[in-house]
Amino acid sequence: MIPLAIALSSAAVAQTTLERLKEENIVRVGVANEKPYGYLQADGTLSGEGPAIARQILSGIDPDLRLEGVVTRFEALIPELQAGGYDIMAAGMFITPQRCQEVAFSNPTYRVGQAFAVQAGNPKGLTDYKTAAQHPDARLGFMAGAVEYIYATEAGLLGADRSKLYPDPQAALEGLRQGEVDAVALSALAIQNLVADAENLEATAQFFPVVDGKPVRGYGAFAFRKDDQDLVEAFNRRLAEFIGTEQHRQIMERFGFTPAMEPDRTAEELCQG
Repeated sequence: MIPLAIALSSAAVAQTTLERLKEENIVRVGVANEKPYGYLQADGTLSGEGPAIARQILSGIDPDLRLEGVVTRFEALIPELQAGGYDIMAAGMFITPQRCQEVAFSNPTYRVGQAFAVQAGNPKGLTDYKTAAQHPDARLGFMAGAVEYIYATEAGLLGADRSKLYPDPQAALEGLRQGEVDAVALSALAIQNLVADAENLEATAQFFPVVDGKPVRGYGAFAFRKDDQDLVEAFNRRLAEFIGTEQHRQIMERFGFTPAMEPDRTAEELCQG
C-alpha cells in the first residue's frame, strides 16, 4: 500500500503546465524584444504579434489567464524555455527541423522573407545573401541564435571576418552605424521596424534565401516545452479556429503584416523539412 504522503507528492509532481497556469492565472511569455514579434513597450506593456495572438488564444482556454513578459536574448530563448524560465515562447521564432528536436511548436501564424538594413543608398549593392557572398569584402551582422547566419553560410558567406554576431537587433544596428558591418540581416518585418526611425539607414526589398536549391520562407510560431503536450494541443485547437479570421487579420495588420503573409503550412510539415 502506497503511503498517503507519497501519493500526495506524486499527484503534485504530475500536475501539468496547463493545469498550473489555470490555477495560477499567470502565463509567463518569453520574448526577445524584437519588433514586431514580441517586445516590451516603454511602460512595460507586453506587445507584438505573438503576445497579441497569445492573449486571444489563451483567453479561450481560460478567460482569467494573464500574460507576463519575460525578456530573453534570442539565442537563450530555447534554453530558458527548457529550464522553466517561462511557459510559452512568443518571439516569432521560425520553425526549423533542428529546433523541432528541442521544443514543440504550435502551427505557424505567419510567413515572411528576409531583408537587410544598410547605409542609405546601399553603397555595396547588397540585395540578398548571394550578392553579399560574392562581394569581395562585404560583412554582415546577425542576431546570435537566429537562422540568418545559416542562410548566409549556405549562400557562401564564409569566415569570421565576413560575419559578426550580436546579442539583439539594436546592438546589430549600432554595429552597422559604427561601420563594423555593411548590412544587418533579419526577417523583412524586423528590418523595417529596425530602420523605421533610424537616420541614414534603409531597408532593402524583401527576398527569399535559397537553401538546398529552393527558396525559403520563414514560418513563425509559438514554442513550448516538449513535455507540455496538453498545452500545445489546447493552444493549437483554438489557433486553428483563429488563423484567417477577421480578428487575426486585424492583429496582423496592426503589426505590419499583410494578407500574403498568412501561413500555408503546418508545424508538422515544417519540422520534417
